[in-house]
Amino acid sequence: MSTITLSRPQGARWLALGAAVVSLAVLGGCANRSASSAVYSYDQAQREQIVRTGTVTGVRPITIQEDKSSGAGVVAGGALGGVAGNAVGGGSGRAIATVGGAILGALAGNMIENRVNRASGYEITVRLDNGETRVVAQEADVPVSVGQRVQVISGSGPTRVVPL
Repeated sequence: MSTITLSRPQGARWLALGAAVVSLAVLGGCANRSASSAVYSYDQAQREQIVRTGTVTGVRPITIQEDKSSGAGVVAGGALGGVAGNAVGGGSGRAIATVGGAILGALAGNMIENRVNRASGYEITVRLDNGETRVVAQEADVPVSVGQRVQVISGSGPTRVVPL
């Protein structure tokens, strides 16, 4: 049985190619989530909703943060950092630079992913016409202000507050 050995430049190319493939695969599986009052998923479309009307009594700015990381930032950052570190120095210095680059890249990738997975939002308090009070958090893509008349739409899926 014969074995194939790769020279350093060829091995680095394979590592870079592998990192690119893994990054694309991870990013390709990312979901497009939204907390917008104007976005419906296919599962939510064509379903009956309950509509109640009311008046906005409070609007507070919030940040909507994804509650769990996909790991794409860590994987992609670590791979790219490792490839970049591998290009530095020679001998045992190269190995240390590769490991250090992978660690720093993973940390940077995680920070970037966390920033990307944030959206500005509102916590909207609505006094319904029946006297009940409801609070809904949603993206800040539709302007809502205190005293404004709104519809609170709920049923199959998330509850939304939309201006009348």
